[in-house]
Formats: sequence, C-alpha cells, structure tokens
Amino acid sequence: MFQNKKIEIACFNLESALIAQNAGADRVELCADMSVGGTTPTIEIIQQARENLSIDLYVMIRPRGGNFVYSEAEFKHMKSEIEIIKKLGVNGFVFGNLKDDKTINLEQNKVLVELAKPFPCTFHRAFDAVSNYEQALEDVISCGFSTILTSGTFPNVMEGKEVLKQLVIQANNRIEIMPGGGLRSINILELNEMVNANWYHSSAITDVSETANPDEIIQLKKKLQS
Repeated sequence: MFQNKKIEIACFNLESALIAQNAGADRVELCADMSVGGTTPTIEIIQQARENLSIDLYVMIRPRGGNFVYSEAEFKHMKSEIEIIKKLGVNGFVFGNLKDDKTINLEQNKVLVELAKPFPCTFHRAFDAVSNYEQALEDVISCGFSTILTSGTFPNVMEGKEVLKQLVIQANNRIEIMPGGGLRSINILELNEMVNANWYHSSAITDVSETANPDEIIQLKKKLQS
C-alpha cells in the first residue's frame, strides 16, 4: 500500500550521507551547521558526497542561520553558490527566501529557481515562519519549486499534522508536501496515516551526535512500507 513512499535524510556530515545511503534512504539533503538548522555545506563536502553517493543529492543554499530575509549581498552570494554547485553533479537544491512581512519573496525565489534549472528545488522550513500558509503555498508553487519541506508551521510535525494534511489537500499534486521536523520512526506511521504525503524528511539522529542512526533510517523505511 505504501511502497511508493520515500524518505529524505538531512545530513550534516559525510558520514551521515553514507549511512543514509547504506540504510536505504531515497535521497540526501546535505547541509552544514546543525545548530542553526542547516547552512550551505562546503564545496569539498559536496564533492566527496557526490563521489560516494549513487542516490539523489540535494544541497542546501543558506548563507547563515537566523531568519530567512536576505540582503542583496546575501542574495548575490546564494546565486553564485548555485552556479558553482550546479557543476558538481548534484540533483537538486534546497532554499527559501522570505520578506520582512513573513510572506514569500517571489522575486528572489523565482530568480534562484530559474538559476538552478534543470534541477528541482525544495522550499525549506522557512515555510514554517510564514503568516498565511494557504497563500504561501500558492506563492511557492508560482515560483516553480517542486517540493515544500514543512512541519505544518508548528515546531514539529506531530503538532502540525492537521495543517500538513490541509497542505497536501490544497497542493493537489501540484507540488510535493514533504513533512519534516521531529519526524522519527515512533511517529511516522501515525503521521502518514493522517497526512498521506509521498515524501518524508528526517535527520534520523537519535542521540547527542550530529550523525544519522542507520537503525532509525531502516525503521523509518520499514514503517512507511508496512
């Protein structure tokens, strides 16, 4: 029944990326600096990941932690990073730019999505900071993103499950809604039954380290396919 459901693992180091692949993950989202929720990884780490991974590799483009409202200088930096990283054989990009009023920055996001072509782009959890998620969903679709990573505008997916369900219904297959944020093998079954998304996102970190737990990834996949 659930055999088409897929798992993306957020990886903050090369070791996690290799663990994710070996444990059966469908895709890696590569980032740096877990303490701020992820930033752009170094070129070296991206190259090493690409050399060692056969599964899809998405790379986060985020110049710093904190909010998702970027200056012209930061926006210019994001553009140059996409242009450089495009040449490394990645499969997609992950970013999200907002305006001061907590709406989607249509102009900046459209430029970045266009620049990333032909690679697909995920709008990351900046979505959880928006003031109106129904309007934000339409705006993200209009920018050309293929996926939204979200916890349903709440701190974690279980608190946001009602909103996640509504987002999947509203999206109506125009864009993937990928629940992520506090997603673990202990709650993925309940969440999937309610939300019924196609993709799910987890760091699969179960201790104080910044490294994915292979058993947790195996369990995430197993629960989705049961």
